[in-house]
Amino acid sequence: MSTSAATDVLLERARAWAAEDPDDLTRAELEQVIADVEGGADPADLADRFAGTLEFGTAGLRGAVGAGPNRMNRVVVIRAAAGLAAYLQEQGATGPVVVGFDARHRSDDFARDTAEVMSGAGFKVWLMPRPLPTPVLAFAIRELGCAAGVMVTASHNPPQDNGYKVYLGDGSQIVPPADAGIAAKIDAVGALRDLPRGPGGTVLGEHVVDRYLDTIAGLAQDGPRDLDVVYTPLHGVGAGPALQVLETAGFAAPRVVEQQEQPDPDFPTVAFPNPEEPGAMDLALALAAEHGADLVVANDPDADRCAAAVPTGSGKGDGWRMLRGDEVGALLAHHLMARGRTGTWATSIVSSSLLGRMAAAAGQPYVETLTGFKWIGRVPGLAFGYEEALGYCCDPDHVKDKDGVSALLLLCELAAETKAEGRGLVDVLDDLAVQHGLHATDQVSVRVADLSLIAAAMERLRATPPAELGGLPVERVDDLALGSADLPPTDGLRFHLAEGARVVVRPSGTEPKLKCYLEVVVPVDEEAGVDAARISAATRLDALGKDIEAALGL
Repeated sequence: MSTSAATDVLLERARAWAAEDPDDLTRAELEQVIADVEGGADPADLADRFAGTLEFGTAGLRGAVGAGPNRMNRVVVIRAAAGLAAYLQEQGATGPVVVGFDARHRSDDFARDTAEVMSGAGFKVWLMPRPLPTPVLAFAIRELGCAAGVMVTASHNPPQDNGYKVYLGDGSQIVPPADAGIAAKIDAVGALRDLPRGPGGTVLGEHVVDRYLDTIAGLAQDGPRDLDVVYTPLHGVGAGPALQVLETAGFAAPRVVEQQEQPDPDFPTVAFPNPEEPGAMDLALALAAEHGADLVVANDPDADRCAAAVPTGSGKGDGWRMLRGDEVGALLAHHLMARGRTGTWATSIVSSSLLGRMAAAAGQPYVETLTGFKWIGRVPGLAFGYEEALGYCCDPDHVKDKDGVSALLLLCELAAETKAEGRGLVDVLDDLAVQHGLHATDQVSVRVADLSLIAAAMERLRATPPAELGGLPVERVDDLALGSADLPPTDGLRFHLAEGARVVVRPSGTEPKLKCYLEVVVPVDEEAGVDAARISAATRLDALGKDIEAALGL
């Protein structure tokens, strides 16, 4: 097909899409792009908007807000809601559906469309009263006895993005084959004008939100509460719930980063609204240093993740260091184990193996899952689960998903207890290192412009795996694509090295990246101490990172 003929076909598709778009903003946006191409402009932007459709998977939908099938917009959301409704009907689901949303651009519109389509399909629909954290939605599904839940959020993605997460009635995110079943129903949706639309459901009062807040606050037990905390919600929806839970549990109000306290979909003070990204925590750390705080805690924009930082000295102006997700996970697990929590302790295959050693020492079952809380939340008898990307499930009886609010509360409780003993959270980590060995983790990410490079790199590693990484012999290689009795198949490789070290390589599920998760285990010498073990671990991690990057050939 000639270039001009291909452009004509593209224009025809775009005109048909615009004619069906019920939204004035995106319709006008697309009509302008069409007019520009008709006037001789480069059709690349238009072609990208129609280069397939946003793919519905276990993470639901996620993409940039804009016109066209390859963007997040009302047409895509309406079709997704209709497909979900058809899937639920096919499965015989009869309960209500609850819909939540964050404060991103168009989140409220997408939630309203979802509610109207679900209502039109015959489902009773509950709509959250205002922008709220994702874990409130996960809580509401089980609290209200729902057949499913939808959360409109793109979590910590850049400001131009939005997304659509689906939960089923057990309160967990969907896993295969539900994702494929829903996707097939979405593909089968006909013209939007033929879809019945209902009144939009019933807006919930504050009672469900209050029950969530009281349930989470109830996780804290009686104990010390003297703690100077700095908090930031990173322009998201976490501030109200987090501050209320801390107050109910007896903590003094934290110092909140004023510039980031109110929801703002443009996230003006950060390059990326992700507490793991460089610079995102700068304002919070500066405020903590100014006042000599004991702890910095943060939520991501939809408050399902929690980040923390601790002082490296004992006075104002001293330095601060961010705790890794694996460190926070170990601290929370230690805290819950010390309180007598029993059950299965779970983490993902890319997280530290320390939790497994802790569970074994406590005589408790331990499970590793694939990456994502859609897997962790489904572990039978779960006591606690976490993944290194700052996600923690501290109350699986009520929220079978990661919850940044409950994690924040329990971390503050542990910090207050250690402060009362004249110690800090790093001292607790040191205790764990002495008992189980210092488990140090790091990550190497390689971003690519051409996705085929990722597949080629994985193929090279499978064909000729390295015999040694970071000076440590490779003792075994697991090809995760083959699956096992314990894990469904996924694209990834796990290298087991001597001395308990490990490297996992997998493509990112949300970005054009190849991710390498590194771990080394260093015994703590009684005379040299934990600091010497940390120095040794840092050297080993550096060597591991360089070798795996070289092996990738990117």
